[in-house]
Amino acid sequence: MSAFVRVCGLSELAEDTPKRVDIDSTPVSVVRTEGEVFAINDICSHANVSLSEGEVDDCHIECWLHGSRFDLRSGKPDALPATRPVPVYPVKIEGDDVLVSLTQES
Repeated sequence: MSAFVRVCGLSELAEDTPKRVDIDSTPVSVVRTEGEVFAINDICSHANVSLSEGEVDDCHIECWLHGSRFDLRSGKPDALPATRPVPVYPVKIEGDDVLVSLTQES
């Protein structure tokens, strides 16, 4: 799937507060931080838990269960126990609309 779909309004995103959305049954965490909006797969690669329930700091999202941290730009973990990245997705802003595509960024 390469089409962008509207997931929420920009005004609905509080700074550093993840918002979980589902796109075609794929859970996605949308995060507004440091003047940008990011979309990352919402499931931790270490444990099957929702990243959107974690905290955001310094362009990273932390899994609330074991403390793994993922870079919102690349999906790469920078804190154990996670060793595998999670997918990140392209985001476009059109007016107040936040659009996400499930095409993974490389």
